[in-house]
Amino acid sequence: MECDVCGRAMWRRPGLPTEGEEEIWSCSWCHAATHVGGEWFEVSRPPYLPVEMRWEIAVADGLSADVAHAFGVFDRTLCGIQVAGMSPSDHWWLPERESACGACQEAAGVIDDRWPQEMRGEDARVSVARRL
Repeated sequence: MECDVCGRAMWRRPGLPTEGEEEIWSCSWCHAATHVGGEWFEVSRPPYLPVEMRWEIAVADGLSADVAHAFGVFDRTLCGIQVAGMSPSDHWWLPERESACGACQEAAGVIDDRWPQEMRGEDARVSVARRL
């Protein structure tokens, strides 16, 4: 699948969806997501979110409690750490916090710059509702 934001190839997140669930496709370049299937949409494309609203804090045994890493796609932090059992927390990763990982901050800025200005509007990405 081609990313509608940057035109690069998207990758399906691991795991086969059961009936009524959706596949989630992610772009490894700009981190745009596309949801296919599910109960309400055939294709759902979440809009652009600013850096401070885009990622949750990564949690896992083995991650330092003193450094807040951003949970990215494919079960990795934005700085590339991959730990078995890592998941996003219920809290936003805030890049301006003193405890925020510097490498995650840098990656977040690079990823944000990859979103063209014309794709940042609330209605810039098109979702296609299922026809009944």
